[in-house]
Amino acid sequence: MVNVLVVGSGGREHALSWKLSQSELVDEVYVAPGNGGTSQNIPISVDDIDALANFAQEKSCFTVVGPEAPLANGLVDKFIEKGLAVFGPSKQAAQLESSKIWAKEFMKRNDIPTADFEIFDDAQKAKEFVSTYEKQVVIKADGLAAGKGVIVCSNNDEANDAIDKILVKKEFGDAGSKIIIEERVDGIEASYIALCDGQIGIPMATSQDHKRIYDDDKGPNTGGMGAYSPTPVIDDKLSNVIQEEIIAKTISSMSKEGIEFRGFLYAGIMIRDGKPYVLEYNVRMGDPECQPILMRLNSDLYKYLKASSEGKLNDLSEISWKDESAVCIVLASNGYPNSYPKGDEISGFDNIPQNSFVFHAGTKNDDGKIVSNGGRVLGVTALGSSLNDAINNAYNVAEKIHWENKYQRNDIGKKGLSYL
Repeated sequence: MVNVLVVGSGGREHALSWKLSQSELVDEVYVAPGNGGTSQNIPISVDDIDALANFAQEKSCFTVVGPEAPLANGLVDKFIEKGLAVFGPSKQAAQLESSKIWAKEFMKRNDIPTADFEIFDDAQKAKEFVSTYEKQVVIKADGLAAGKGVIVCSNNDEANDAIDKILVKKEFGDAGSKIIIEERVDGIEASYIALCDGQIGIPMATSQDHKRIYDDDKGPNTGGMGAYSPTPVIDDKLSNVIQEEIIAKTISSMSKEGIEFRGFLYAGIMIRDGKPYVLEYNVRMGDPECQPILMRLNSDLYKYLKASSEGKLNDLSEISWKDESAVCIVLASNGYPNSYPKGDEISGFDNIPQNSFVFHAGTKNDDGKIVSNGGRVLGVTALGSSLNDAINNAYNVAEKIHWENKYQRNDIGKKGLSYL
């Protein structure tokens, strides 16, 4: 038996700890720092790599890193230096997410399909470029911005505002010291996540995220307002193309450049005219995609994460998935992704049906009461025999849960129905 330490405090980390605790090989699961829904919380920040390493050493833990920031800060490198078992990419490999410029240049030199782009650190030059560019653009901050550093523009005024927001007003701090201006590729967006061990990448179940804050994909980007799995947007034929031209090519190209990629490789895909383009990479499991994906997973997650960390995925059989669909609806604090209240008491956790689970994210346990403590508060996730059933099941549970400043989208999964 082994102990596991999950690093992070969001819905993804609750889902990872929930699934890992079901393994017959796992004894205890600790979460650092965790949230109001996770048990065995350890009060260590995701930034305190030394303290995390000391805890993992003391409890003989296999460590699973949830969020991007500790990966970008070199947590995995530090653990490997100390001889500790850990799942996730190295700091060098994490550049695929921690620097959008590095990732775009990597894709360009390795012929991985992505939109045309230019790089700027001067607002005036960026605006001059936009004024002469004949297509609509997307403006991206180079560094990590918690899923909010991408601004999709419909005209020059919006592009100029985005340039000012990032380069002049510094709304994303150092993450916005440089920007990418890229051609806006319109089409169908989907999430494709593979589990990699440095040599191969095996696909997880497909999913589709809902990034914008309002129904019908309106308003600013967020960390994600809901997701469902599988998505009919990616059929077997397209999955094979993505696997070959994007996932396998990314792993082999990284390897040729002397970087071994072990961990979750997440390609945010835009499908235009039947062809996939990489919008961006993430180097960890998506949040909220993790929740519906893990609800559908039959296999022992621990075995696969351990094999990935050891370069031994070839030794395992194919991952097994439930035939059912799963939908996750994010319940957020009103005002998110801008400022929002905290500290509201949440009720309605009783009598959750067996086919559903409420994953906690921005919550904390305050003397036995669960209170809101973040922008994305809960991820109500449900299975169903069809996508429509899963949507209905998830919204039925979401209706039971109350707090004063609760906000949700009411169309999660509906775009998937239009492809069935």
